Amino acid sequence: MPPARCAPLAAALLCAACTPAAPSTAAPAQAEVAAPPAASPPSAPAQAVRHAGPALPPPAFADPARRQKLAAAFPEIDRVVAAEVERAKLPGLALGIVIDGELAYARGFGVRDLATGVPVDADTVFPIASLTKSFTAMAILQLRDAGELSLDDPAERHVPELRQLAYPTRDSAPILVRQLLSMSAGFPEDNPWADRELEIDDRALGGLLERGVPFSSAPGAAFEYSNLGYAILGRIVTNVSGVPYRDYVKTRVLLPLGMTGAAFDDRQVPPERLARGYRREGEALVPETHRLEPDSAGAAAGGLHASLRDLARYAAFHLAAWPPRDDPETGPLRRSSAREMQQAARHALLLVSQGVDDLPPRAAAVGYGFGLSSAEACDIDHEVAHSGGLPGFGSRVVLWPDHGVGILALANQTYEDGTRLIREAKRLLAATGALEARAVTPAPALVDAREAVRRLLGRWDDAAADAAFTRSFFLDTPRAKRRAELEALEATHGACRLDGPIDAENALRGTFVLACERGWIEVSLTLAPTTPPKIQHLAVEGALPPTPALSSAAGRLAALVGRWDEAAAKALFDEGVDIGPLKERFAETREARGACRVDRAVGGDGKTKARMRLACDRHPVELEIELGAQGDKVGSVTFASVPYREGKCAQ
Repeated sequence: MPPARCAPLAAALLCAACTPAAPSTAAPAQAEVAAPPAASPPSAPAQAVRHAGPALPPPAFADPARRQKLAAAFPEIDRVVAAEVERAKLPGLALGIVIDGELAYARGFGVRDLATGVPVDADTVFPIASLTKSFTAMAILQLRDAGELSLDDPAERHVPELRQLAYPTRDSAPILVRQLLSMSAGFPEDNPWADRELEIDDRALGGLLERGVPFSSAPGAAFEYSNLGYAILGRIVTNVSGVPYRDYVKTRVLLPLGMTGAAFDDRQVPPERLARGYRREGEALVPETHRLEPDSAGAAAGGLHASLRDLARYAAFHLAAWPPRDDPETGPLRRSSAREMQQAARHALLLVSQGVDDLPPRAAAVGYGFGLSSAEACDIDHEVAHSGGLPGFGSRVVLWPDHGVGILALANQTYEDGTRLIREAKRLLAATGALEARAVTPAPALVDAREAVRRLLGRWDDAAADAAFTRSFFLDTPRAKRRAELEALEATHGACRLDGPIDAENALRGTFVLACERGWIEVSLTLAPTTPPKIQHLAVEGALPPTPALSSAAGRLAALVGRWDEAAAKALFDEGVDIGPLKERFAETREARGACRVDRAVGGDGKTKARMRLACDRHPVELEIELGAQGDKVGSVTFASVPYREGKCAQ
């Protein structure tokens, strides 16, 4: 279960570590994740699906040296994690980094048992607590894919005891399987209770349901973390498959993934590989006597034990679901279903932090998928994660599917899930410059559209325009005006050629640059849902290189962002400019972005106006400058947000 001492949602999805513990580090050699044994292909879909062809190459990493660059961060990660384990006095911790399906980094810090002093390593087995929920979700989706159930089935269809529930309002609909998966069944948050009640047996669970469960909200109305909901999902797996939940997960999920060391019963794990759990009482670490019963009905919510090496195989499977592609299915679950697990099925919260835990300001929109959380943050578009916590133990998995990277942590102290250490490891990986997302491959239609626009810029042709654009394109802006716009650009910039590839946001939308005899033109295209796809939106913007006077003014303005100088400001601006409000605007920019420098020109007429991109300590910003009537001083200046993908959370 997640830490009970943190706010329930933050505990389940995002909560940082709660308390400290004792030292000692050990560093086993790096390890690779062995390829899992071949699994039976997933059941055929109920209805055949047509596929477009030829297939696009899937998004790919642009830098062939990416993995080596990421590995360059490992020595510093060793140092930082060892120092934090020592500072926090943790008994033991295992940290792993999965890159492109391999356990590229596996380290043990501290000991698995204070009494024996045996060090933690990649094969030390820990209870993984609520990380078990995603295995339960996999089992449910397998049954869904095989046509044995629907996620929109009323849960009572598969668990008859639920028919006794008394719903909170007259307009409440019966709980759906989907709502149990996405933590929106309306049950109350139950972490403190569930941590000690996982031992409930099947008969007791049935009795609890028959007596009725109170609701904190109507089904489907809100997110609320529920261990009870996942215990019910475990019963659904048993009732629908006819196989006990634990046996089903072992044979249909764990073994096909090669997780041979994972078990619901810790007696099946060699004693010398088991981590012993501890809780902190003041400065002392006290052994935790709590033990999970393998046959409990709560096993589906948090009963699995696994090592770092086993968990890395699981993380590799989930990372391998991305990107969508034509490769044969090899896992125990379809890639499309694994992707479904990793995307928000229920919004959970908007998290905004500022000045907390020595971190820069951060915002994240967090949702819950199926046994996994999904977040979009300022610095990353898709983060998949889950924590687990039980008396004596904590765990966490964080995946960045677009980047092919995941970080895992297992600890033997109550509710210590390694969040801070994972965050530090990610920061160090990002500092290498190689933690980059895959580059999207543009569809052939987008490549053809780019060439059509380039040709029309050089010489307008009505027939070519009709072939390239949708009918609506000229209804929104008359043909004559569009033609005049492109001809004006050609007259200003001269002959142009393609300069670099398309920066594709997706297969049918992107931007590209034309390098011209005079300056450059930036073009943005979006294709329509037609066959063949045609251009429905076109934005073109030409720019001429700034004069020395504009370039000098931009450099001096950027310096004022970092440090305001009254005398320098008076010398820079025209006499008619009111410097007072500008001083406040520069101070606001400095507070939000830190010191800045000129990166590049992105627009302007090359004489009196320029738009310059500033690279800043925290977030980029665009500076729009216009010289005054005399042409030697600045007449006006404004700060503008950069395009969304580059300036997210900096607007």
